[in-house]
Amino acid sequence: MTAENRCGASTLVDGWRMSVGTLTAVPITPPSRIDRRIAGHAMLLAPLAALPVAAVWASFALVAGLIGLLPSVFAAVAIAGTTLATRAMHLDGLADTADGLSASYDRDRALAVMKTGDVGPSGAAAIALVLFLQIAASASLFVLAPAGPAAAVVLGVLALCASRQVLALVCTPGTPAARPGGLGATVAGSVPLWAAATALGALAIVGSTALAAVGGAWWAAPLVVLTATLSGTATTRRCVRRFGGITGDVLGAVVEISFAAGLCVAALALSVPMPAV
Repeated sequence: MTAENRCGASTLVDGWRMSVGTLTAVPITPPSRIDRRIAGHAMLLAPLAALPVAAVWASFALVAGLIGLLPSVFAAVAIAGTTLATRAMHLDGLADTADGLSASYDRDRALAVMKTGDVGPSGAAAIALVLFLQIAASASLFVLAPAGPAAAVVLGVLALCASRQVLALVCTPGTPAARPGGLGATVAGSVPLWAAATALGALAIVGSTALAAVGGAWWAAPLVVLTATLSGTATTRRCVRRFGGITGDVLGAVVEISFAAGLCVAALALSVPMPAV
C-alpha cells in the first residue's frame, strides 16, 4: 500500500471514529486528528455510524409487530432507546436551538443563550413536541406492522439514517459557522455538494431496493429521504438567518426534526394500500 493510500485509509478511519463518537454513545477510539477533511468524512458517514441506534429502534419495531403488544408503549420505549443510544445530545441541541430562536433577534444574545446549557420554556416545548411526533409516528408504524413488519422496519430505519445523512448536506460550502470555534466551525463547509447529493441519492436507492425486496412500495423510500432533507435544510436556513451560521446545537436540532418528519411520512406511506397485482 502506498503512502497516499495509507493516508486516505487513515482519513476514512478517523472520519468514522469522529462520526461514531460525535453522533452516538458507542465507545470508540478517538480519531488521531481532526481537520476539515476528516470532519467532512464524518458527516458523510453519519448514517453508517448511526446503524447501532437504528438497530435499537428496529428491535422494538419487530417485537411490537410480532408480539402484538401495545404499540404506544413500544414506540415510547423505542424512542427512549434511541435517545439513550445518542446520550440525548441531539435533543439537547434541539432545546438550545429553540431557546436561541426565541430568546432574541440579536444574534449575539441568541448565541449566548444557546451556550448557557439551560433548558427554557421554548426548549422544553420543542423537545416535547418533537418526541411526541416521533413516538406517535413510530406507534403508527407498529400498528401497521402486522400487514408488513419488514416494510415498517425498513422505513423506520431509513427515516433515522436519512436524518443523519442530511448533516452532510447541511455542511456543504455556503453554510457558514455561527461561531469561530466548536463543532459547527469544524464541519461547516467541509462536505462537497456533489458528495452530499450523491450520498442522499444512494441512501434513497438502498431504501427503495430494500423496500421492494420485502414487498413494500419502493417509492416510499425517496419520499422519506426527501422529507428529511427538506425539513433539515429548512431548519438550517432558519438558523443561518437568525444566528449567522450553524453550531453543534443546530446540527442536533436538524437530526431530531428530520427524524420526526421522516417517521411521519414513513407512517403515511405505509398506510397507502398496495395495488393488486
